[in-house]
Amino acid sequence: MKRRADHQPAYVLHTYAYKETSLIVEAFTRAFGRVALLARGARRPRSAMRGVLLAFHPLRLGWSASAELGNLISAEWAGALQPLAGRGLMCGFYLNELVLRLLPRDDPHEALFDAYAESLKALSEGVPQSSVLRSFEKRLLAELGYAPLLERDAASGAPIEPGRRYVYEPDRGPMPSKNSSSELSVSGQTLLDLAAGQYERPETREEARMLLRVLIGQRLHGQVLHTRAVLRELSDL
Repeated sequence: MKRRADHQPAYVLHTYAYKETSLIVEAFTRAFGRVALLARGARRPRSAMRGVLLAFHPLRLGWSASAELGNLISAEWAGALQPLAGRGLMCGFYLNELVLRLLPRDDPHEALFDAYAESLKALSEGVPQSSVLRSFEKRLLAELGYAPLLERDAASGAPIEPGRRYVYEPDRGPMPSKNSSSELSVSGQTLLDLAAGQYERPETREEARMLLRVLIGQRLHGQVLHTRAVLRELSDL
């Protein structure tokens, strides 16, 4: 059965050429999740969609679909953000790659869509990039059903102690550490800061980056995030 969607809030995650004049668009929509759409003739010089199907801008899309690949019918602007540039642009590509790699198609996540939109707005306004990325990574894991345990000891259930060090076991959570040189050794204060979304401490930023990188890596099952490698070369975010 063919389904139709009209004026759906969406963002373009990625596009690639299809035949001579068309595009396949990977879009993140609020009500339908990640969808793949065929934009016929979108690469023609006079196509109305040519200058609209751009990443990092809020859009309204309309399409019809009877299979996994739908037909894009309409695309229009739904607002404007300050253009991302430099490291902020690479951070935007990193968010897109996370959604492309980890979010199944046709799996709606309205809260994650809103978090994505908020993250792009924060990046465009110059909010510290590391805090934007960590907040989105944590939300993404939660939406996928893998929210990290951050406020209680996984072994005893006791509250995390700020001054203590813990080894984070990805399948369980934080455990009291006897060897602070462990790859996933983090301070209790970092765990509590991450739970509260507080990234002012340099130690918190570094340990949260390391921890979330490992937790996301588990969900990727060996896939490599190309944008992360570029970001690491630029600023080790």
